[in-house]
Amino acid sequence: MNASADLLIIDPRDDVAVALRGMAAGETVDGLTAAADIPAGHKVARRAIAKGEAVRKYGWPIGRASADIAPGEHVHTHNLSTALSTHEEYAWRPAAPEPLPATDGAFMGYRRKNGRVGTRNEIWILCTVGCVARTAQRIAERASREFAGRTDGVHALTHPFGCSQLGGDLDATRAMIAALAGHPNAGGVLILGLGCENNQLSALLESAPHLDRERLRAFTAQMAEDELEEGLRAVAELVAIAEQDRREPCPVSDLVIGLKCGGSDGLSGLTANPLVGRIADKVCGAGGTAVLTEIPEIFGAERLLMARAADEAVFRGVAEVVNDFKAYFTSHGEPVSENPSPGNIAGGITTLEEKSLGAVQKAGRGPVTEVIRYGEQAHAPGVVLLEAPGNDAVSSTALTAAGATVILFTTGRGTPLGFPAPTLKIATNSSLAQRKPNWIDFDAGRIVAGETVDQAADRLMDLVLATASGRETRAEANGEREIALWKRGVTL
Repeated sequence: MNASADLLIIDPRDDVAVALRGMAAGETVDGLTAAADIPAGHKVARRAIAKGEAVRKYGWPIGRASADIAPGEHVHTHNLSTALSTHEEYAWRPAAPEPLPATDGAFMGYRRKNGRVGTRNEIWILCTVGCVARTAQRIAERASREFAGRTDGVHALTHPFGCSQLGGDLDATRAMIAALAGHPNAGGVLILGLGCENNQLSALLESAPHLDRERLRAFTAQMAEDELEEGLRAVAELVAIAEQDRREPCPVSDLVIGLKCGGSDGLSGLTANPLVGRIADKVCGAGGTAVLTEIPEIFGAERLLMARAADEAVFRGVAEVVNDFKAYFTSHGEPVSENPSPGNIAGGITTLEEKSLGAVQKAGRGPVTEVIRYGEQAHAPGVVLLEAPGNDAVSSTALTAAGATVILFTTGRGTPLGFPAPTLKIATNSSLAQRKPNWIDFDAGRIVAGETVDQAADRLMDLVLATASGRETRAEANGEREIALWKRGVTL
């Protein structure tokens, strides 16, 4: 990576440089004269590029020129387009594994009976169906007042589904609720049903024999004389159990981190995402797990992950989940490249390939050891690829259900949204961190100002361990905690 104070060349093969500050038309920087105003985070052509020619950034194609481009021209949606196809055939060409850094350190976690380690000791109230969502919230509100300080909190995690669902769509909702019910950050779980919904409570419990029944309570509101009082009694029993739990020293190998992009900008792939990749390397190098998701946001960069597959079965899993997700789009009559979002484009990202090449950097350099489907849990140490869409709430819920106990959420645009697992918001640029200190936990924009990635990684790793040990995130302090489920089937 080669940077002046104003321009960044990520890879010597690149056809474009990134303007680290806005360039005015006619301004010359490092021998490049801007042909038009170029906003910060956007791309400027380093050489002449003919129409139809591949354009490289990160050393990889990010699309094809849709017009002739002269040196110094702004490269964006007016002259660059995607080259993605709807289905790809892949060949396994494994790369030599790269050594990962040995990571010292530990965190204070809650070790559960099944060996998994939580970073919080909370009571979660889940619902089988949206009809009792508000009831779950009312129970949580009263319990939070009555049992304050005895655990790390009582939280209702609600959703609008569970009724009028069929087949695989219903199965996915059931699997997600069951996976959340077994999360190690929950010292106790109450599952609240209605009684007449498709997502029957009895079927859900039968599908989840792994749940610790000592720390689980469940009932249907239609069968309770007073559902609020019964819910409070159930939570009181769970609090009495969970308040006996104590934090204990745990190695980094017990960490499961979720990797997530929020609204990206032109610096996402230059600051926050590669920084999070360093944390993934530290965690995986210690024997821990890093879970990467947002499958539509690896289109165009999937071969980088495939080359790191631990074996041919994992390689095939990556290929299948990518092509299955493309088929999901095309079966609904949608193009596979309907991304970046308007906010991404305003920030300087032009094509999905460009966004993907920046996004996969969150997964660092470690081996991809497992591919899991939506609602499944990660079991292998290393980088795990999880099937889920790019939507912030849906994918972050899926990361939590997969077992993530801390989520690293990079953002160039900012969001107040929070999720069940403690979520660190990492700003790609210092302007966002300064404007939204009540949203942002970490400023990765300092890398542009001269801090090395290694220095920033050491600071961020310290924050990850402190968060895993109980330090409150901005979203937790703001009471931001939501789940969202991926609804794919018909509604009756």
